[in-house]
Amino acid sequence: MKKLTQLSIALALMASAALPAMAAPETYAVDSNHSFPRFSYNHFGLSTQVSRFNNTTGTVVLDKAAKTGSVDVVIDMKSVDTGSNVFNGHIQGEDFLDTAKFPSATFKSTKVVFEGDKPTTIEGNLTIKGVTKPVTLKVTSYTNMEHPMLKKDVIGADASVVIKRSEFKAGKYAPYVGDDVTISIAVEAIKQ
Repeated sequence: MKKLTQLSIALALMASAALPAMAAPETYAVDSNHSFPRFSYNHFGLSTQVSRFNNTTGTVVLDKAAKTGSVDVVIDMKSVDTGSNVFNGHIQGEDFLDTAKFPSATFKSTKVVFEGDKPTTIEGNLTIKGVTKPVTLKVTSYTNMEHPMLKKDVIGADASVVIKRSEFKAGKYAPYVGDDVTISIAVEAIKQ
């Protein structure tokens, strides 16, 4: 009987060792030096204007085995960079970003949808000027690898969504200045 018990324990240990290790959620910090939300819109039918925000922070949590995740990003709206100091000040005014009252915008995911090992869409709530709306970011590229210089696990992605700026109380001069704004974000995040 003792040998049968020992054999059962040995078999149970071998079976558990053969199971794949369950991955746990991993947290990645947004790399502010390589993560820039950009926005573009039509300017009086003349051209597409592209600007960006220079200061972005946040976290990404991934459970690769369960194919789940979350994204929490904060954008410093005062870091807007249009390429013109005069226009940077203009766009921070009450008619547009109103950074005196609303210095940051946020995106908080509610669901990350995967196809295979890669996220394809990120659903969540975007808050600009105190207005929160549900949006779905389409992920156009995604990479998970060891960073060649840092020797740490990193993720990188590009994603985009189109919003109506008038829905966020920033619709001055619409429709002459386009109401549709494409937001695209290049993000890199480092495992903590």
